[in-house]
Amino acid sequence: MSEKPWGLAVKAAIYDQHERCLLVRRSAHNHNFIGLWEWPGGKVDPGEDFATGLQREAAEETGLTIELTGLVGTTAFEMPKINVVILCMEARLIGGTVKLGDEHDAFAWVPLSDLPRYQYPPPVAKLMLAYARCAPGSNMPGPTHSTTACTKRHSSIRLS
Repeated sequence: MSEKPWGLAVKAAIYDQHERCLLVRRSAHNHNFIGLWEWPGGKVDPGEDFATGLQREAAEETGLTIELTGLVGTTAFEMPKINVVILCMEARLIGGTVKLGDEHDAFAWVPLSDLPRYQYPPPVAKLMLAYARCAPGSNMPGPTHSTTACTKRHSSIRLS
């Protein structure tokens, strides 16, 4: 990666009481990756810690209140003016009803085994699919990424 500044983005694999995670589809309101699915999240504001930023982003994008419960993993990518680190966390749904903002036009609660049925932005696709593959009881084919360390809940993955 080049000598550009670094920024932090956060994403949450939010689980409901049925152990399904929330996916949201990027709307035409976005400049990139329109029509692709992702976990809710966004940029951390200057001076904001990542947990507060992720809870704020989840509330803004979905109307949901969440509690962070663990680490999914990290990945990084380069944009024209900035390098971005994406920190993905596991979260539990505390309350609220899904109400999408302008950035997303659809949502789905899906078991991890269904993640391969959706298309994701390239910066997070490998991370999301490796995480699903590492989940207990997963029957997804293929090896996990070589740096995957499956832990007690699902996995902790670092991709770069």
